[in-house]
Amino acid sequence: MKLNRREYLLSAASLLALSSVAAAQEAPDGAAASSGAGTTYSPEIDLRIRIPMRDGVLLGATLYLPRGLDKPRPVIFSQTPYTADLYHPEGVDFSRHGYPYLAVDMRGRGDSEGEFVPLGSDIDDGHDIVEWILSQPFCNGKVAGNGHSWVGYTQWAAVAGGARLATIVPLSPPWMGVDFPLSNNIFYAFAMPWIMHVDGRTQRDRLMRDGGLQVSEQLRFLESGMPFSRLDEFFGLESATFREWVSHPLQDSYWDQRNPTPQQLADLTIPVLTMCGYFDGDQHGALEFYYRHSEEAGSRANHFLVIGPWIHDQVRKPEPELFGIELGEASVIDTLKLHRDWFAFAMEDGPKPEFLRKKVAYYVMEANRWRYADTLDGVSERYETLYLSSHGNPQSVYHAGSLLSETPAADSPPDHYVYDPSDLGGLMLKLTQAQTHLIDQTSLLTDAADKLIYHTAPFETDTEVSGVFRFSAWIAIDQPDTDFMVTIHDIAADGSSMFMSECRLRARHREGPRTETLIETTEPLLYQFDRFTFISRLIRAGHRLRLVVRAHQEIAWQRNYNSPRPVADQTRADARTVTVRLFHDARHPTALQVPIGPAA
Repeated sequence: MKLNRREYLLSAASLLALSSVAAAQEAPDGAAASSGAGTTYSPEIDLRIRIPMRDGVLLGATLYLPRGLDKPRPVIFSQTPYTADLYHPEGVDFSRHGYPYLAVDMRGRGDSEGEFVPLGSDIDDGHDIVEWILSQPFCNGKVAGNGHSWVGYTQWAAVAGGARLATIVPLSPPWMGVDFPLSNNIFYAFAMPWIMHVDGRTQRDRLMRDGGLQVSEQLRFLESGMPFSRLDEFFGLESATFREWVSHPLQDSYWDQRNPTPQQLADLTIPVLTMCGYFDGDQHGALEFYYRHSEEAGSRANHFLVIGPWIHDQVRKPEPELFGIELGEASVIDTLKLHRDWFAFAMEDGPKPEFLRKKVAYYVMEANRWRYADTLDGVSERYETLYLSSHGNPQSVYHAGSLLSETPAADSPPDHYVYDPSDLGGLMLKLTQAQTHLIDQTSLLTDAADKLIYHTAPFETDTEVSGVFRFSAWIAIDQPDTDFMVTIHDIAADGSSMFMSECRLRARHREGPRTETLIETTEPLLYQFDRFTFISRLIRAGHRLRLVVRAHQEIAWQRNYNSPRPVADQTRADARTVTVRLFHDARHPTALQVPIGPAA
């Protein structure tokens, strides 16, 4: 099935883990059956578990208890806003292998009492759920968290609440304020459909998964010219949560208090297994947890990381294809088995899972193999600096600028592009793409004036590019604000393209995500694009890298009209056309740093 960019963005940003896991066959009631991997059990399912919280609210849960179990065991749980039924595959699998498992509806969702407020009760309720499990006769005193996306976040919320956990296995957890509901201080427009999905007690799965409707409604919203702060009104749901989120466009204490503190991370010595993907909308959040825990706890951080060539949903259940792109059979790992082996290691003194040869496992695309490192930073053996150069404005792939190892000439004139945020033509062009944005070049092959393009020379040998790109750019704008998007692609000898990584940045937050300074000069300023997504890919001999610098205008993101007003309050009537000049002379060397992995 072919998906275009809009469908990819909605999937990657949704924070909804919807994957099908084949339910294993059960043994007869009350019986245990022998398998090659050990004893398997028939799950005894109790749909009417009620867990009391400290304020008297009862949370509904589904218990999967291994039938015939005759002694207390380590217990696994997931606290989910998507209702417990979504975690039925995990419940069946873990209970069949001897682990009692609870899928817990978050407060105000599914069978749980109270009112659901995203980021409202996650921390306290996570703590109280663990305390209740520890008091149950089927628990041996060890409790583990498991789950994907928001259910990855609720595990870290339980850590922030001081829960007595033995281990956690968060898959693609968002770090609030870093990658959801805003990324680099640019809000997801998709946050509103997500709020609609979890509003009330029942699932609105069909509504959430109707990507065509979501795209058409987002487009109608942009055409209406309404301010982003009224997006909830446009969608027919006055959401206090959405309006509260939008009132915090910086990474401030509002977001800080919804994540673990530095001291909590420093004190966290339990084993942690994090997983995320290269094209995963929550990669930044997962890696934020990994980096901050590693930094605060130091050598005491027992944190393992698995990162592969997956979109958001595939982190839970990897597949050998990504939108028709062959990834290689080696990329498909049995995540449920890896998690069971991890729980045996972390809670039962079992051997470390064979797959986890070192603390970091990463998949090299095109080479189609897993590699290992002691730290994520250790994946990159070195950085190669390439300087931008051009002879004329490089707005076409057929007349692109260059990425060179030599420092730029002293008299090299700047390149420029022009962007009018009131013109939706560029966005409409992207929506016509017939294939996923990972390989479709439609919007880059046009003569649109909102981009600049640069190529490296063809690689002389196969080279592993592994790590996080860095881009330092001297940029001048003639408006107080605008949004940039920088993307990097692998270009084959036949001209075909494969997307690798991206970074977005809002000019008013040039000095950092906790500050806001409008641009009051037309002189060049240094912009650091240092939040690219992690990637690992073998660049074949004869291939080139392509760097694209352009205006950020995506259907799934908040639109900046380049006005000095708060972006959430800007209307289409506030739109200001901006001229962006990109300098690359000796005084203003603009450069891309390419992370080079170790030789084979």
